[in-house]
Amino acid sequence: MAMRDKKATEGDDGSVDVLIPLGESGLRIMTERINSTQVTGEWPRDFTDVTMNTLQKISKATKCSDHLTINLIAQTAKTEARILR
Repeated sequence: MAMRDKKATEGDDGSVDVLIPLGESGLRIMTERINSTQVTGEWPRDFTDVTMNTLQKISKATKCSDHLTINLIAQTAKTEARILR
């Protein structure tokens, strides 16, 4: 899946450009998942798995405040959360 050249991602809000490569069948699947989440009130299991990484803000960091936490979550989960807001 390729995004347009020189296009930065838009922070945690994501970009609708990630939906374009899905095509019609992919959008149909996303629509079904979003509708299911709306009806049941439950997120798909793979949307609840998040990887958290920490990066040091300063060298020789010794306190939690010396680190930056980054949450890695599937772009589809970000997109669905944005739609369901």
